[in-house]
Amino acid sequence: MGSNSISKMVARHLRILSGCNGALLSVRFFSDSTLAQEPIASTAIDSASVSPSINTAENHSQLNNNKKHSAPSSLKHAELAKFSAIADTWWDSEGPYKPLHALNPTRLAFIRSTLCRHFRKDPYSARPFEGLNIVDVGCGGGILSEPLARMGATVTGIDAVEKNIKIAHLHADLDPETSTIEYCCTTAEKLVEEQRKFDAVIASEVIEHVADPAEFCKSLSALTVSEGATVISTINRSMRAYATAIIAAEHILHWLPKGTHQWSSFLTPEELVLILQRASIDVKEMAGFVYNPLTGRWSLSDDISVNFIAFGTKNS
Repeated sequence: MGSNSISKMVARHLRILSGCNGALLSVRFFSDSTLAQEPIASTAIDSASVSPSINTAENHSQLNNNKKHSAPSSLKHAELAKFSAIADTWWDSEGPYKPLHALNPTRLAFIRSTLCRHFRKDPYSARPFEGLNIVDVGCGGGILSEPLARMGATVTGIDAVEKNIKIAHLHADLDPETSTIEYCCTTAEKLVEEQRKFDAVIASEVIEHVADPAEFCKSLSALTVSEGATVISTINRSMRAYATAIIAAEHILHWLPKGTHQWSSFLTPEELVLILQRASIDVKEMAGFVYNPLTGRWSLSDDISVNFIAFGTKNS
């Protein structure tokens, strides 16, 4: 799929969103009572000092090839210690994961829009994902898993960092709506070996941290039921991404620990589409995430030059 095809895909998705009068983009995914009880878990999108690069290594997840796993893994061993060191800050909305807390409503808007349309669910329902079985691959501390559960999904969150899973468990148990999440310290490859299947597979800010993106995508595909959905978000391998996600965010502004990202590990949208096609997943929609430093807000855009998200379906 060439650049023109991807541009048309992005434009089509944004037209669909705009046709909903922006309602999907303004949905609040956390109840006021939950925010009141857990102030550090706030995901307000208008935080003024959010980093312009959202990939704070959320998943550090698929980062460790735990030796107890017998299945082959696409994980990078060297990533484990780096991200395990900041695992206890997952629910500190002013800590290293602040960009992800700020981005959460926007990436959830894309996920809500695409999954509701694909599975013919009501996007305006309080629990539109009722009846869907979703796995969050590289769940970290659970900041994406929890709102998915609140939207009615049966959620499994997996991460290769044991400390992340422990923190996710503790936080989820604070709310009856999220205490049902199944958290496991494991890898996508291990779930494939166990023959697990899901209606939707989500890997947000993970693929740029794995050693073999193609094998990783094959695992995601194997976890997806026929005609099911796969959603992946990541960073484009562009000079603009290098300037913002690495030079600015890590070395100048110190929003992220140095070494969080390796530019050579990023994928272009064209590369991701091709890798997914070879794994029997057809990318149907794509959008970019852009940050406005004047308003402190993230939004969906046709600009996929830095952060982008893709939705695809598993071939039957």
